[in-house]
Amino acid sequence: MPFVTDEIASQPDCWRQAVMLADKTGTMLPRPGERVAILGCGTSLFIGQSYAALREAAGHGETDAYAATEFPQGRRYDRVVALSRSGTTTEVLSQLTRLRGSVPTVALTADPVAPMVDLADETVVLNFAEEHAVVQTRFATSALTLLRAHLGIALEGAIADAETTVAAPLPAGAVERRQFTFLGTGWTIGLANEAALKMREASLSWTEAYPAMEYRHGPISITDTSSVVWFLGAPPTGLVEEIRKLGALVVSEAQSDPVAELIRIQRLAVEIGAAKSLDPDRPRNLSFSVVLSPASGAGIS
Repeated sequence: MPFVTDEIASQPDCWRQAVMLADKTGTMLPRPGERVAILGCGTSLFIGQSYAALREAAGHGETDAYAATEFPQGRRYDRVVALSRSGTTTEVLSQLTRLRGSVPTVALTADPVAPMVDLADETVVLNFAEEHAVVQTRFATSALTLLRAHLGIALEGAIADAETTVAAPLPAGAVERRQFTFLGTGWTIGLANEAALKMREASLSWTEAYPAMEYRHGPISITDTSSVVWFLGAPPTGLVEEIRKLGALVVSEAQSDPVAELIRIQRLAVEIGAAKSLDPDRPRNLSFSVVLSPASGAGIS
């Protein structure tokens, strides 16, 4: 059995530990009123996007999420949060090095001895969510759970939903479809981006992600009977009906916590990959961490 299968199934327990850890972070994580930037690459960027939207919506202060290479030099922030499962991602380390001494930084990682620990002012370690698979699942959702809990969001229902989605049936007919679009609104746009990434990584499928209302503005043109359109969170009024008329399989579980729904998408991605004889623990062209050599242009200008 692939490592990723067990790691996906372990998420409800990891989330419980993340909630408990949130109570112990003290003043390390962003405080209400601070202007905050979140840095990450790939999955960590998308988790940062979701957190940024949640934090602003909760009234805790301006919050921006950036790919590590795209951080705007000279823009003032009160705190910078860097996410990296391995703690070795070259672009994140380069940005933390540049920021040293200019703004308080906090690292979220699964490895307590990773290089980013030495570069950040504070570190929150989610070692209970460390992973063996290249495809990232439980670290990402546990980091977001930690950040949601720190915002004061009650997560008992989300954890209960996660217990359901680790074993719930996958949408009938989804494995046989060939094109997948994930749609979100507000904080779930980041989750839609992450869902699409998981489907690409684990199954090499044709996937896209958009803000839900943007789907009508061009992307809907690809939709047909081979498509799955999956909403993370409640869909805009009338959009589900429009899409169904085009023959797509629509998945909309608005009553389920959107991060818990991401678990079902992770499972679908792995199942489709297995049907293609792919190894989700070691996807094509990917490694556990992106560590670049100086000659590759790893520096941040």
